[in-house]
Amino acid sequence: MNEYVASRFSEGNKLYPAHIIIDERGITLKLPGLFNGKETTILFNSITSVNIDVPLIGYSTIDIETKGEGKIVAHGFTKDEVKEMKELILSKM
Repeated sequence: MNEYVASRFSEGNKLYPAHIIIDERGITLKLPGLFNGKETTILFNSITSVNIDVPLIGYSTIDIETKGEGKIVAHGFTKDEVKEMKELILSKM
């Protein structure tokens, strides 16, 4: 199991940073909150594409799209983290 935590310095992650967990079955995005949180899990067999946005300066974004089940978009990770996530996801698809 690999877990990635967004930087608290990135936009939208000041108090409660996003967490991406990649395990043997799929990917889970956890967005904690003060009174509630959101958790989305996508299985590897329903993923259609993995895109990353890696700016020259600033934090990177990963965008995971599925077959009609929505998508996961998370911001606030380093360039190396999103590249590692993409490679790990593509190897398990």
